[in-house]
Amino acid sequence: MERRNREVDDGMLEKVVAINRVSKTVKGGRVMKFSALVVVGDGKGTIGFGMGKAGEVPEAIRKGLEAAKKNMHKIAMKGTTIPHEIVGEFGAGRVLMRPAPEGTGVIAGGPVRAVLEAAGIKDIRTKSLRSNNPCNVVTATFNGLCSLVSAEEVAAKRGKTVKELFE
Repeated sequence: MERRNREVDDGMLEKVVAINRVSKTVKGGRVMKFSALVVVGDGKGTIGFGMGKAGEVPEAIRKGLEAAKKNMHKIAMKGTTIPHEIVGEFGAGRVLMRPAPEGTGVIAGGPVRAVLEAAGIKDIRTKSLRSNNPCNVVTATFNGLCSLVSAEEVAAKRGKTVKELFE
């Protein structure tokens, strides 16, 4: 499992979460290829992830980046953390995410950390539950972050002010 980050001229932060060698058995033997799991974010609350598969690692990463940029979503943030606790789920992967006070930092393991740093979240506590497969964990984190709702959105939906929500 290799991890690299780089910032491109368009301001996007790219992180390679995992590179896997995969094989397909055909009549003449095994065909080896590489799959790359890539996370892209602007550090201001917009994130995306993608998978790319090719015969060579750089090509797989490039394909993963293209897929990630097509799959961008804006997430709700409250300062440097998230607005509320949530459990993201995908397949067998579950990721518990809790908001944390300023100065806590990102308390998260490998794949979850990559997604959170790309999103620009500075203070959060997380725990990866069940699966430790990077693809499932990244997707679960992504699903959890995408289903966050801010107090303003809830108030607008209910036809109230934010102040009325907390009374």
